[in-house]
Amino acid sequence: MYFIVVKFETLPEWTDRWLDLVAEFTAATRAEPGNLFYEWSRSVENPHEFVLVEGFTDDGAGPHVTSDHFKAAMAALPQALASTPKIISRQVDGAGWEPMGELSVD
Repeated sequence: MYFIVVKFETLPEWTDRWLDLVAEFTAATRAEPGNLFYEWSRSVENPHEFVLVEGFTDDGAGPHVTSDHFKAAMAALPQALASTPKIISRQVDGAGWEPMGELSVD
C-alpha cells in the first residue's frame, strides 16, 4: 500500500474556499479503483493548513498521478497556496486502517 500525507498551506483569502476548490478532485480520486482512502483534515494550530491523508493499493498510486483529474488539480491548486506543499510518501505493508493495538474500546 502507498501511504501519503500532504500538508497544504492556503493563502488566507482561499482558506474558507479550499475544500470547495478540491471537491471535484477529491470525488474523482475517491472513485479510482486503487484508492483506499482520501481524507482531508484541518490543523488545529494553523487555520490555513489542510492535511491530506491518502492510501492507494500498490497498483493504484501510478494511475492516480497520471490521471486527468490529478493533472487538472496540479494546475488549479497553486493559485490558492501560500507555499509548496510538504509530503511524506511511503510504500508500507498493509491494506488500510487497522485497529490500534495499544488502546481498545469495547
